[in-house]
Amino acid sequence: MEEKKADSVTKNAKKVNLLDHNAIKHLLDESVSEIVTSRGYKEDVRLSNVKFLLGGIIIVVALVAQFYNKKFPQNRDFLICCIGLYVVLTAVMQLILYIKEKNAILFTYPLEGSFTSTGLVVSSKLPRFSDLYTLTIDSADPNSISAGKSVQLTKSVTQWLTKDGVLVEGLFWKDVEALIKEYTEAGEPKKKR
Repeated sequence: MEEKKADSVTKNAKKVNLLDHNAIKHLLDESVSEIVTSRGYKEDVRLSNVKFLLGGIIIVVALVAQFYNKKFPQNRDFLICCIGLYVVLTAVMQLILYIKEKNAILFTYPLEGSFTSTGLVVSSKLPRFSDLYTLTIDSADPNSISAGKSVQLTKSVTQWLTKDGVLVEGLFWKDVEALIKEYTEAGEPKKKR
């Protein structure tokens, strides 16, 4: 009986290849998203939807340019317009990624029933050849009156991963929840005694 229980625990454990830095970051990012959404924050996918729509338009422009009825000498002006539109739309997509998304792994709506009118932007960094994972929680609208102060956590991934590459979820959840709590407390007005 205990062997079956131990097997089920190891099957449910999140394991990662310790030599693959991208896999480690992906595992930690997925866990952070899970933790934040379990705290009642709903994911805001509007930016993702805009990017999908823009990507679809870019693909349609490329397909129309490729399969236009006329052959090359007659469709030269049309092709030039399609290429220009393709370049402009791709530049807009990259601008969205560079300005708005940055290192963000999750955008959220404000908590239901809260006094804040802004959600969270959760971003992370794990530089190459480094074991320091940095998690940042910021306001989705930093110019808002109800925007909280940005909070940050930097720790070595060795604090949360065993030598076999298994994520010690209890420790990781505790650290991320403490960071969320620090953000929410930093945004609340101080109570007078």
